[in-house]
Amino acid sequence: MNKSKKARFLEKVLCFMATKVIKKHKPKIVAITGSVGKTTTKDMTWKLLENYFDVRKNIKNYNNEIGVPLTIIGAESGGDSIVKWFGVFVKWLGVMIFRKYPEILVLEMGADKPDDIKYLTSFVPVDVGVITNIGISHLENFETKKAVAAEKGWLVKSVPVNGLAILNSDDEECQKLASQLKTNVIKCGFDEKATMFGSDVVYGYRAVETRSGKKIKLVKGVLFKLSYQGKIIPIKLKHALGYPQIYAALNAFAVGEYFKLNKFEAAEALQEFLPPQGRMVLMPGIKNSAIIDDTYNSAPESVKACVETLERINAERKIVVLGDMLELGNEEENAHREIGKMVANLKPDFFIAVGKRMRYAADEYRKNAKDKDLIGCFDSPTEAMIFIQHTLKEGDVVLVKGSQGMRMEKVVEEIMRQPEKKNELLVRQDEIWQKKEFVSP
Repeated sequence: MNKSKKARFLEKVLCFMATKVIKKHKPKIVAITGSVGKTTTKDMTWKLLENYFDVRKNIKNYNNEIGVPLTIIGAESGGDSIVKWFGVFVKWLGVMIFRKYPEILVLEMGADKPDDIKYLTSFVPVDVGVITNIGISHLENFETKKAVAAEKGWLVKSVPVNGLAILNSDDEECQKLASQLKTNVIKCGFDEKATMFGSDVVYGYRAVETRSGKKIKLVKGVLFKLSYQGKIIPIKLKHALGYPQIYAALNAFAVGEYFKLNKFEAAEALQEFLPPQGRMVLMPGIKNSAIIDDTYNSAPESVKACVETLERINAERKIVVLGDMLELGNEEENAHREIGKMVANLKPDFFIAVGKRMRYAADEYRKNAKDKDLIGCFDSPTEAMIFIQHTLKEGDVVLVKGSQGMRMEKVVEEIMRQPEKKNELLVRQDEIWQKKEFVSP
């Protein structure tokens, strides 16, 4: 049996096992897909539900035809080990025999190729379907944005009439999908079309005294208002900064509406939410700097969101560090050039381009920027981080982003305080900042 046949056989077995588990325990299922923001939405949703229900979410990157069934079973992959896969089977038997099982499953569903979502929804009955947005990531396999929209659409089209579909009101393709649905729909966003919308976004700052005695303000999270059916709820995200995380919060609250959660208690729970690693996490850097770590992956929509976030933040200086965006197919050059124009409009104090594809962005930046010398081009993160470390000054805010294959997290680790204690540092940072109220911009 060759590898592809083995994989197909494994998929069929896991599908059978997962189907049996769902039929026996009948959990409510929240499914989330989208071009960007899936994991943050999944984690925020889980955060809101965990105080009220026994709830399970995907671990690691278990969002495909193998990972989703494993999440349903509650087991980890057996990899290449027959013994470990036998352990998965034993785990499944235990789940089938005993009654205890999560009341709710929060499942992220990825779509790397055509029919991925169609396949997953063929055996996973979705009660609440969320599409964060529809962009041009993975175009190497889908070719057009329309094809991406069609694939993502399977998720909300599978939701029953008494279920709930949650869509991005600011996304054109999501709007097209909304008109095709017979189920209940909540549109989340920032425009007048939204039924659950965010407004009055304000960035918080903390006071910092530099070594020279100068007092500066360093960004410290974001606040916004969530409005739904005449109620306004203030939300504070201490470790988050970007609009993608605000969208995730809106989506999570919409899911909470389906499960009738108390909105004010939910708002309080989200204050302590720590975004998944590498997804627009606010990190403390050396020399009293702040880092926006968005290095988990990259696509044109998410880069745009990051740059727009940085534009709204007050800082002594702004440094943009971007690595290549991968898997863009025929859109590769155009997408990178558009990013270059966008960065030029931001007018950062430095633009650092990493990788051969990002040189398209650098070229476009030079065409559109007034000061063409505020740019550095490097082949690798290792080369770039040495330059950044020497360039960094107190009060700088540094945005670092790139596709997974570019390993841009190396740059973050280089300019972090104690990078080996990343998670501990965030917790300690929170303890320190709790004693200091937000100050006005």
